[in-house]
Amino acid sequence: MSEVVRVRHGSNTGQPLTRREGRLKVTGAARFAADAHPEGLLHAVVATSTAARGRVARLDVAAAEAHPGVVAVMTPQNAPALARHPDEKREPFTFRLDLLQDDRVRYPGQPIAVVIAETLEAATEGAALLAPAYEAEPARVGLDAAAPFVPEAIGVGDPAAVSRGDVAAGLAQAAERIEATYETPAQYHNAMEPHAVVAAWDGDALTLDTPSQGMAIAQGRLAGLFGIAPDQIHIRSPFLGGGFGSKGLISGPQVLGAMAARLVGRPVKLVLRREQMYGPVGHRAPTRQTLRLGADSDGRLTALDHHTLTASSTFDDFFEPAGGVSHTLYAAPALSTTHEAVRLDTGTPLFMRAPGEASGSAALESAIDELALACGLDPLEFRLRNYADTEPLTGRPFSSKALRACYAQGAERFGWRDRPLEPRRMRDADGLLVGWGVGTATFPALMFQAEARAVLRRDGGGAVEIGAHDMGQGAWTALAQIATDALGLDLDAVEFRMGDSRLPNAGIAGGSAHTATAGAAIHAAGSDVLAKLAALATGDERSPLYGAGNAGVVARGGRLLRRDDESRGEAFTDILARADLDSIEGRGTGAGDPGLRDSYAMHAHGAVFAEVKVDPDLGQIRCTRLVGAFAAGRIINPRLVRSQYYGGMIWGVSFALHEQAVTDPRSGRIMNANLAEYHVPVNADVPSLDAILVEEEDPHVNALGIKGVGEIGVTGTAGAIANAVWHATGVRVRQFPITLDRLL
Repeated sequence: MSEVVRVRHGSNTGQPLTRREGRLKVTGAARFAADAHPEGLLHAVVATSTAARGRVARLDVAAAEAHPGVVAVMTPQNAPALARHPDEKREPFTFRLDLLQDDRVRYPGQPIAVVIAETLEAATEGAALLAPAYEAEPARVGLDAAAPFVPEAIGVGDPAAVSRGDVAAGLAQAAERIEATYETPAQYHNAMEPHAVVAAWDGDALTLDTPSQGMAIAQGRLAGLFGIAPDQIHIRSPFLGGGFGSKGLISGPQVLGAMAARLVGRPVKLVLRREQMYGPVGHRAPTRQTLRLGADSDGRLTALDHHTLTASSTFDDFFEPAGGVSHTLYAAPALSTTHEAVRLDTGTPLFMRAPGEASGSAALESAIDELALACGLDPLEFRLRNYADTEPLTGRPFSSKALRACYAQGAERFGWRDRPLEPRRMRDADGLLVGWGVGTATFPALMFQAEARAVLRRDGGGAVEIGAHDMGQGAWTALAQIATDALGLDLDAVEFRMGDSRLPNAGIAGGSAHTATAGAAIHAAGSDVLAKLAALATGDERSPLYGAGNAGVVARGGRLLRRDDESRGEAFTDILARADLDSIEGRGTGAGDPGLRDSYAMHAHGAVFAEVKVDPDLGQIRCTRLVGAFAAGRIINPRLVRSQYYGGMIWGVSFALHEQAVTDPRSGRIMNANLAEYHVPVNADVPSLDAILVEEEDPHVNALGIKGVGEIGVTGTAGAIANAVWHATGVRVRQFPITLDRLL
């Protein structure tokens, strides 16, 4: 055929379908990792360090082993030998793990032993009987605990310092300047489902039920550690109870579960307790960000300088790329971002929803408001005057950008025109101070790599297989919608399979890129199988589509139709039957186009408008209303997208007003490692939410025009709330979260 077969999109994609797996979840039929109960199952409990630094001097292994029901205690002395040291890095996205390789303690909460027992209760009691003693060294806590240094790279290989133009000259010539320092705290993952694993060995074959945002990456890491081939490792992960980046890479405790199973020769279940999430599974690092901004007499930026001080562990390298958000948002002719770091006695910080952008935008959006005030301008007007039509750092055009529409639609829905410029001018009927703030949202439109397989069957059905991941975002539904349209079939005619490492590699569900990446692979696989089917029909004299290769064909409703004459067509089933084929298979890949990505800046954009109410006497703050308007390319399922925006905005409320880890400076231990004292929003804290899906078409970002939506809602919201608190009170709090003591 001289032309590729085309599918009529829109019959399923774009529809607000309810979750396909929803009934399974609400009835308890959805199997999460810890629901697996193979025969002979044992239970494992991790014993974790209460010291921040030093070595484990003693463990009372005998007392633990004497406890009824305890089968074994795994320590550095008897842990199964690994083929590779846990600190060795070979595979991409590899970080050092604590796998009982020695008696050194590198941070509080580090695994120091694993107790394996017939029951969870026996394992828990056995772990308590270990009664560890330490040779402890002073803990290094806080951003001032060590001398800063410049990392070799930040985030995932980005440079620590970038610049364009002469910032010093831009600041010197500015009519108005501000310099302000903002601090964000360490934040820890608290997904509903903690990290868990059920591990079973059969010779050198390993089966894991474990939550994973990247099964193929986990296979590679485990294969290296255990010295076996990746295809000897079978990972089942059909459902995750939240991931947010923490389950993108296999964690130390998950590997310890597999080691424990190998030690005892029986299946082992290991589930972290809530307090054990504060250490070995990644977190968002604290930052201290200093921004210097200048503007001319017309309120247009002359320079933007964004410096970040952050922290990592003493033994690995991940540095929060907070300054990156300043590269893309505002049209500053001169800009610079720099990063420094200190090493602390903490677990290695890693990816946490909108890593870099969340903390960076909270500071940047606050600073932009402060400069708008200095210029005597409405904050939204100031943002519009500094609207970037091309990416400020690189000068590249945007692949698409509907941010002006986001500002306009969000402001109209919110009622922004009635906002007074000065603070402390609005009160409600109860005398509470009312404030309104705005924040710009952005997140890069990333693409990774994925593979998919598609099948059309003689019985009229089809199947699509991809090792994709659903961590609550709705992949079971959105990807199935793409799959059905890719095959030109109705939704109930397609079997959609995902969540298993034996299926084609879907890459990683992170960076708000999963729907775009996996969806592109599914689309390509559907195109491939339909092209093969069309070749059968257009080359067969018995088919009404014979000779239609030059004109091309369209797939819809289980039929191929001539593009130039849709009255002439044939059912898939008839084509396969005449060819005496039971089925036909296609394969496809999804990945970004390097040429286009070098030519265009690719981002999703949005604007968030926030209302807060503050008790003038007590300083209590409530966010009462949020309106977010977001442009993220083609929308596959508006119901699921709106849910993602809501979740992101709620996380922004958490960032702005609630969430922080509190560390004891004497011991280095986190004092609020529980859901009673580590505050995240509950229902009473969730304001009225409104998410506007702004129409946007992007012909460059990928074949389907999809941008991610999972993280962008965080990036505008924290700053909008901070700005609303200032507008209500006239007090600028530059330390997050904004609590009543900091306000008063």
